[in-house]
Amino acid sequence: MHRSHQLLGEVEKDLKATGAWLFSARLSEPGAARVVRESGGDVLNTDGPFAEGKEHLGGFYLIEAEDLDAAVAWAARVTAAIGVPIEVRPLAGFEA
Repeated sequence: MHRSHQLLGEVEKDLKATGAWLFSARLSEPGAARVVRESGGDVLNTDGPFAEGKEHLGGFYLIEAEDLDAAVAWAARVTAAIGVPIEVRPLAGFEA
């Protein structure tokens, strides 16, 4: 097992053990994306990610954290395990 996968497994185990973990998912590569949009009354369906860029969403965690500091602490463990930036956001309408 690759070291980053092992470290990520440890973080996920701890998330579940503390009750913070609610849901997570890994996403397929950006090339597998379909973009659906409305334009002039028509629905357009095109290949590829919505935005071109070097970074893409590879997956997400939905966790329950006491506050932003706690959420950032979990994100710090994930970014240390996988070596890529982590974005932290509250669900809309659930800000403290």
